[in-house]
Amino acid sequence: MSTVNNTKYRRNTNYGRMQQVGKQQYVGGSAAPKNIVEEMNKPYKPVNARVAKNRAKTRRMSFGYVLFLSLAVAITGIMLISYLKDQSELTVSIKRVASLEKQLNTLKLTNDEEIERIESSVNLEEIKKIAVEELGMTYAKVGQVVTISDEGSDYVRQMGELPEN
Repeated sequence: MSTVNNTKYRRNTNYGRMQQVGKQQYVGGSAAPKNIVEEMNKPYKPVNARVAKNRAKTRRMSFGYVLFLSLAVAITGIMLISYLKDQSELTVSIKRVASLEKQLNTLKLTNDEEIERIESSVNLEEIKKIAVEELGMTYAKVGQVVTISDEGSDYVRQMGELPEN
């Protein structure tokens, strides 16, 4: 390679001329700069055997390298498919959870409405009137209420008679 006016040229062996790299402009005849003509007239220099061997080696791929690349592509493909499958399952699960949450909210709303309806239909004054007049119930007097410790339990079971105060 020689450089003329900061432009790179290479030898074109078909025509014995120099051509500009990348632009296909030919330089030859009396218009050619002197150092390019000298470069063209130099005998061809053979490439060193070691350099030629390295160039040939880089042009071909060994079986081991091809096998390694194939395994890398296969593993990458398997991981990609697994990722896509997991992503799909996650999306389905999210949609199912959203559906169940919607169903839960609907059931809670229905339950709250039913409780409100039941509570509004019960007349506590009517119950009190029936208990006192028809069933003969009375309010507890002072000293009739007995407090029993529950010892951390949710309920109390009567195992015998209550003490008289």
